[in-house]
Amino acid sequence: MKKSLLALAAVATFSAVPTISFAEEVNPLSFNVSLTSDYRYRGISQSRLKPAVQGGVDYAFANGLYVGAWASYIKWIKDFGGGANFEVDLYGGWKGEVAKGLTLDFGLLTYQYPGHDLPSTHPLSPVNPNTLEIYGAATYGPATVKYSHSTTNLFGTANSKGSGYFEAAASFEVGGGVSLTPHVGYQRVAHNSDFSYTDFSLTASKDFSGFLVSGGVVATDTKDVGGYSYGSPANGKNLGRTGAVVSVKKTF
Repeated sequence: MKKSLLALAAVATFSAVPTISFAEEVNPLSFNVSLTSDYRYRGISQSRLKPAVQGGVDYAFANGLYVGAWASYIKWIKDFGGGANFEVDLYGGWKGEVAKGLTLDFGLLTYQYPGHDLPSTHPLSPVNPNTLEIYGAATYGPATVKYSHSTTNLFGTANSKGSGYFEAAASFEVGGGVSLTPHVGYQRVAHNSDFSYTDFSLTASKDFSGFLVSGGVVATDTKDVGGYSYGSPANGKNLGRTGAVVSVKKTF
């Protein structure tokens, strides 16, 4: 199994880091819990196309600074012989409106996999999937563009420092309290260009008494990348294959 395949079993959509609202000055601390039918990140399933429980905490300061943590159940590291059952993301940054209708967001995000150790006999060893990225985003009206840049190897891929992920999304109210969000992203893997790929998604969501219910379709072109399918070593299924994802999220 290629090192790139291990790395990209860890990469996928736009919402891994929760969106933080700075209108909540009265109570800047918020929590969220969710259940998803498949944890997709940048188009790639982290949970072997199975359901996952997720949750996080955020604190937004009045001056636009924020910090937070988020965690999700995963399967991909154990499928490669490691010991991690969870991904833990820690992040911080600044977000604010700099001109009428224009909001900027800059920050630092680390993906941690506690107990990730792979056996020394594993063909990909030694591997450290923990990853650090810096990111910047701009939102104008309904549209957002964002770029994330790895300052370490990308999810364990050898010699991949400096990889980047560019994404664009928009959110539209279509009536009845339903929001529609199209998204496209491109993952560039430094020095491993054969395994760079594009992901796409279209998601509809609606709030039901504080429970945000969403459903959509996620797809990637991984089946065409390097002649490989990004398959799970557990069952050989393409972790980037086109599929439907349904989730329920509660923020309090």
